[in-house]
Order: sequence, then C-alpha cells, then structure tokens
Amino acid sequence: MSNPFVQIVEPLDPKQPLKKFFNLSKLEDVRYARLPFSIRVLLEAAIRNCDEFLVKKGDVENILNWKVMQHKNVEVPFKPARVILQDFTGVPAVVDFAAMRDAVKKLGGDPEKINPICPADLVIDHSIQVDFNRQSDSLQKNQDLEFERNKERFEFLKWGSRAFKNLRIIPPGSGIIHQVNLEYLARVVMDQDGYYYPDSVVGTDSHTTMIDGLGVLGWGVGGIEAEAVMLGQPISMVLPEVVGYKLVGNPQPLVTSTDIVLTITKHLRQVGVVGKFVEFFGPGVAQLSIADRATIANMCPEYGATAAYFPVDDISIGYLIQTGRDKEKVMCTKRYLEAVGMLRDFKNSSQDPDFTQVVELDLHTVVPCCSGPKRPQDKVAVSDMKKDFETCLGAKQGFKGFQIAPDRHNNIVKFNFEGCDFELAHGSVVIAAITSCTNTSNPSVMLGAGLLAKKAVEAGLTVKPYIKTSLSPGSGVVTYYLRESGVMSYLSQLGFDVVGYGCMTCIGNSGPLPESVVEAITQGDLVAVGVLSGNRNFEGRVHPNTRANYLASPPLVIAYAIAGTVRIDFEKEPLGINASGKKIFLKDIWPTRNEIQAVERQYVIPAMFKEVYEKIETVNKSWNALDAPSDKLYTWDPKSTYIKSPPFFDGLTLALQTPKTIEGAYVLLSFGDSVTTDHISPAGNIARNSPAARYLTSRGLTPREFNSYGSRRGNDAVMARGTFANIRLVNKFIDKQGPQTIHLPSGEILDVFDAAERYKQAGHPLIVLAGKEYGAGSSRDWAAKGPFLLGVKAVLAESYERIHRSNLVGMGVIPLQYLPGEDAGTLGLTGRERYTIIIPEKLKPQMNVQIKLDTGKTFHALMRFDTDVELTYFHNGGILNYMIRKMAS
Repeated sequence: MSNPFVQIVEPLDPKQPLKKFFNLSKLEDVRYARLPFSIRVLLEAAIRNCDEFLVKKGDVENILNWKVMQHKNVEVPFKPARVILQDFTGVPAVVDFAAMRDAVKKLGGDPEKINPICPADLVIDHSIQVDFNRQSDSLQKNQDLEFERNKERFEFLKWGSRAFKNLRIIPPGSGIIHQVNLEYLARVVMDQDGYYYPDSVVGTDSHTTMIDGLGVLGWGVGGIEAEAVMLGQPISMVLPEVVGYKLVGNPQPLVTSTDIVLTITKHLRQVGVVGKFVEFFGPGVAQLSIADRATIANMCPEYGATAAYFPVDDISIGYLIQTGRDKEKVMCTKRYLEAVGMLRDFKNSSQDPDFTQVVELDLHTVVPCCSGPKRPQDKVAVSDMKKDFETCLGAKQGFKGFQIAPDRHNNIVKFNFEGCDFELAHGSVVIAAITSCTNTSNPSVMLGAGLLAKKAVEAGLTVKPYIKTSLSPGSGVVTYYLRESGVMSYLSQLGFDVVGYGCMTCIGNSGPLPESVVEAITQGDLVAVGVLSGNRNFEGRVHPNTRANYLASPPLVIAYAIAGTVRIDFEKEPLGINASGKKIFLKDIWPTRNEIQAVERQYVIPAMFKEVYEKIETVNKSWNALDAPSDKLYTWDPKSTYIKSPPFFDGLTLALQTPKTIEGAYVLLSFGDSVTTDHISPAGNIARNSPAARYLTSRGLTPREFNSYGSRRGNDAVMARGTFANIRLVNKFIDKQGPQTIHLPSGEILDVFDAAERYKQAGHPLIVLAGKEYGAGSSRDWAAKGPFLLGVKAVLAESYERIHRSNLVGMGVIPLQYLPGEDAGTLGLTGRERYTIIIPEKLKPQMNVQIKLDTGKTFHALMRFDTDVELTYFHNGGILNYMIRKMAS
C-alpha cells in the first residue's frame, strides 16, 4: 500500500494474526477527528479499493478539509463491500447477467468473466400477494399461490445461484430484504481478505438505507448500477455534503418511532437534502434503539437523501449480540472500531464532527401522526386527521386534494357483504395493513400493536369484516415473539393474521378487494382509504380503489381499522361501542411505553434470531424441490412470458459510437412535479385494458394469469408496454388522469406505448418534460429501461431524485435540467414543439448544452452527467455496454 494517507496496522486480534486493518490518517490529526463518520467510511472504502485515488488527485492532505473539497467536485470511487438485491430488481439483474454472458461470448470474450466478484445476496420478498386474509391458513394459501404464479421466475433465480459464484439466494417466505439484512446479513465490520474494514453495501432497492441505522453505510442503486458494482466497477460519486441532524430530548410516552420518522421526513423535505448524506448525532440518538434508528434510516428515500447514517455505538454492539451474532466476532468488531476512532458516544459532544449544515429536532415536540393522503412527506397530526381529510375532499385535485363537490362530501353507499348490510362513505377504511420493513422490523411498535389488539378485544371491540386486514412481518422472528408474548391470538381476532413474509401491501401487492366493496366505491365515486405501516403512499401504488392512503404506526393501523374511517377525532369520539353499550376511546386501550418495554425485554431474545436464521436457506420445502439447470449460459425459452433475453445489447460492437445530436424530438409526455418511479414503471396489477394485458392475452394468458408488473420484470416486452401505465398518471397533454398521451403528428389520443410505437416507426426520437423531483420513490431500473425501449433519448426536468438520475445515465438516456430560475413555464414551453438537443463533440461533467425548438426559440439546459465516469458510460451507450466491452477486451 503506497498511499501515504493510510497506515496498515497489525495485528488487532492476537488469535487472528492475519487480520490487518487500514488506519485513515493519524488519529491525532484534528482534521480527521472532525470528519463526519459517514465520510470516514466512504473514504476508507475508496482508499482500500483504489490505491491511487487520493494520490493521483493530489488531495492527500486536502481531503481532510472535506468541506472545501466538496466544492471542487472531487470524485470518490466508492466500492462497497457487499451488494443486496430483491427479486423484483434481482430477476432483471440476473437476466442482464445472462444476456451479458451471451454478448461477451459473441464478441470473443470469456462469458464467465460476467460474475459477481463481491458477496451478493438476493432475498425473494416482492412476489407474495395478499390474496387470502382473515383465515388461519392464509399464510400457506398465499405462499402456495406465490409458487404457482412465480415458479418459472424462481427456477431462473435458482439457475442464477448455480451459474454465478458469490450469488446467494434467500428463498421466499424468509422475510423482507432490509430486515433480513439488519437482523442477519450485515457484518458492521468485515473480516475478509486478511483485513478488518467497515461493512458497506449498495442494494437494488431504495430502502437499502435502513442498514445505516446499524452503522453500515449503504444506499439504494438501480439494478444497472448494482450489476456494474458486482462486476468490480466502483460507484463514482462527487464527495457529498453531510447534513448533521441533531436529536435532543426524550419522546413523549404515546409517541412511536413511526411518528418520529414521519416528522423527520417532512422536516428534511423542507430543508432539502437530495444528493446529500444525513448523519444523526446528539444526545437524543442515545434514546433510540437500533430498530428506531433503522426505521428513520429506512425512509431516507422519502426525504430524498443518499444516506441517513447513525454511527456505531455501544447500543449497536448490544444489538449485534441481541440478534444472535457470534459474541467473539462482535467483540473484535468493537475493538477495531475503537482502534480507528469510529465507535461513537452520542452523549459526548466533543466527538461531534463538522457538518455542512446542522438542523435540530427536539424529540419531545413529536406528536402521534400519519402521512398522506398521497405522499409520505405530507405529515398530519392524528389530532388533525379528521379535519385534514375533509379539507382534502374539496381541495383542488393534487397532492392534498380530490376535488369532490361539496354537496357530495357526505354521500353514503349501502352494500351487502357476506349476507350483512354495511355502508361506505368518503374516508371509509377498506385496507388496513401492518406491513413493510419500515415498521415490522421494530419490536416496540409491533408489540405495541399486539398489546393494543389485546386490550381492544378484551374491551369488546371488533373490525368490520369487509376491511381487508393483514399482517406481513419482515422476518420469522416477528411472528416468534408475537406468539411467545401471547398477543398473536388477539391480532388474529381482529383480522390481522399473518398472511406472508414479504413486502405485500407496501409495494401494491395488496391483492383484490371484495367485489361488493369495489362496486360501492365505484358507484359512489368514493375516496376510500388504505391505512398501512409502510413507507410509500403514492397514487395508484397501494390499490387502484384506494385514492387516499395514509402511512401510520402499527398500533394506529389497528385503531383506524376498528374505527372504520379516518374521519374521526380520537380525542373526542369513541373508537367504538362494545356489546354492553360502553364507549371505548383510543386512550383506554393504548399501551404505555413501560408495558411495551417490559414485554420486549422478556421475549425478544438472541435464541429467537439464532433459531430462525440457522435454517433460513433450507426451511422452504417448495424452494428446495425446484429443479433448475446448472449450465453457465442460460437457455432462453421463446415461449416464456416471464424471462426473455433483453434487446439492450443487440448489434453491440467493440468500437464506440460517437454520441449524436438529437434532432427534432417530439415530447412523449409532459409532467408536473413529483412524478415517481411508480408512475413511470408501475409494480401493481396489470390492468385488463392495457397494452401489457393485450400482449399477454395474445400469448394465450387469461387475466387470472397476468400476475403483476413487478413479477414480469424479466420480460422487456411486458415492461415496455407497462411503462407510464399507471392509472393515476397526470399528463399535461390530457385533461384527466390516465396512462395516455397525444400522438402529436396526428392529434390522436393513444396509450403511451402505442404512441411511442408510432413515433418509433416514423423514426422520430422522443423526450419527456417534467417538473421537480422527477423519479422519486423506488429504485426500479425499469423506470429507466422502459423509457429507453420506448425511444426516449432525454428527459428535461427541474430536478431529479438521485437514484433515478443514475439509472437514466446507466441506460444512456440524457438527464437534462433547467437552469436556475427557469422551467417550462418561464420558457413558454407547451411540449408541442420539436426539440433539437445539441451534443458537443467534447463533453465534460455538468456542462450546459443548447436546445433549439422548431419555433425558432433557443435555450440552454444543464446536462446532468455529474462525473467523468458517467460520461464514459454515456459514450458507451450505458453502464452495461461499458462492462461488456471491458470484459470482452
């Protein structure tokens, strides 16, 4: 190691003399002591993997003055220690790997060079749906149906685990990727290759940031970028700003970690942290468990940051022991962190680093809250929910409005369900789901929900039978402690039976609502409500028939399910009236923090974690019985509607093609703000009147066999047709919600895919116009792959969410950004013009390019290739093309 910035120290552990470690600079250097802990991990990974990184840049000393260096666009080649994937993003990644092997072979290279060189774990958690609920055998029925629908995908993944080294598959039914990572996969400190070094990870899911709560630096990337990392390519990023988020005070007794994270989400959206790291510090952090911290870190994508980091402290070390990790390894972890100055004491202010900016939250000011009805950052205090929802009813159509005429606000629709008569109104709850890694990873809120259920049942309260209730834990450990603590039976009595181990309702796998409920909603044009303990509530995500969706803690999910409506003031109105005629208020059954903590101490123990995770890879008998080939090259089945060789590498040559000016492009779609990846590439059910449905029907499938968009991400023909297919899409060319656009040459209104096909046949390139926060939400790479296949050459937006911009770069689609103070309105753009984007021969990061319109108008926009490496990808037509050429040559 020639880098003078690094010392190699050995040995840390006398029992393991080969275990060396890097010491980033002299610890007595006061500048090092002022570096944010997240930056220390980032730099350590860069230095360990890229020996010449700092020397070549001439920043050996200056990098310690990282605040100054931020403004010099210093590129950091971050090479994480691990990669994690889930099946919705993992299947297309393995499809790409299989196709890349074919492409490398065609170019004369060794196809087996396409292989992960770092540990990669793929957790199957996105496939299971809530088809059955409120039955004791719901879990088994849902899992059986999951295998029936997804057998072909699962066989393909099993082939992948055999064909590729370093790729481990965690079978379906094991849990949610981020909770499994937190409880089992995360190392905190790696002890591989003869060295100790900090654990770090990127994942093909935006909520990979959850692991930051345990002190592992990680974030979500698109599948395209993850594939490059797995093949040894570092992630090139500009040294980020770090916002220090200071926590002080103690939470009030009725406040949950969910309330805290929803408060932080709204706050940080207002502060503006897109593209930045957030690092938590202050004495208030010491009041939070690792599960609490993980909940806050999990929702990092919702407030837009790259990472939301909690440095490792003694509570982190205690969590490793609680979750059954090897004690001797945990002690070595602690000694290493102490040796390199990375074990944090949040009560010691002398350890507080320098930050780009500091913001503060007094935990005592947090109140019980929800978020909605359409965005996670729109926090609403529970005490204001009734008033806020009623205001939203009449407000103009938008993020906080449904534009319901005043004379229809109190409409009621009667319906019959299972022989009994019921009524639905605006605000009626029809889905109540305890779901998502965000909250089911947290024993305090899960046991709180269980204790609330127990008190509710004992008080004589029930949940109306037509409400679709469900409980989908993030791991088997949750079921274990709910059962052992005696609250599981009470949850079941209220309809919250375990329906599966996976993301389920949180990602739109909520399954069907009863037909009579759907008919009532449709008849009355009702704003029906879903309440879930998830992290996202974008339009059209949870269920097509729930126009309003609120994020809430697990106990509040149960409370609203019992109430049956969000139009309730819990402080003034009873939750329900029991058989004796007694009014029961929420405060009567809400468990105290002391009650919850006592149960948690008694029942959440290391033995549970050990027992569950010792058999995690072998417990699923259906998975074990799957037969899959072990050939190194995949044999594609032309009849398959799930797995298809993608066209991305058709005609690829070793020689580079010079990027050309985009001539006379039409605008395919014109958007406003906050267009999410759910809008661009839906993950829910495939509508029966959609282009994707027509394609599947032509292949002989019935609607029952369509499955979901997410499950078909291994088939580009389905996914291209599903691009911009969200029924809640708002396109400025059309005066109503829906997945359609105007084919400008003819003036016809067509499905988006059909319009794109018309343009493609005529040889016309396409662009998309958008507002702020384009591509918010999930890290799905199909939100970039789909537009690429439709012929979209560039997007022009006011701002981008980090992951989606990176995915566009990865597919060779140009992310253009309006200059400060400009947007479509100020420039007078209607979207009906034709756009010529001038691509200069010599490109440099973040340069301005000229755009000419057929109207004669000319303006400039910022080309958001942020680093030299991203420009290299663009010249190659994308990351994967670059990697194929690299491997083939």
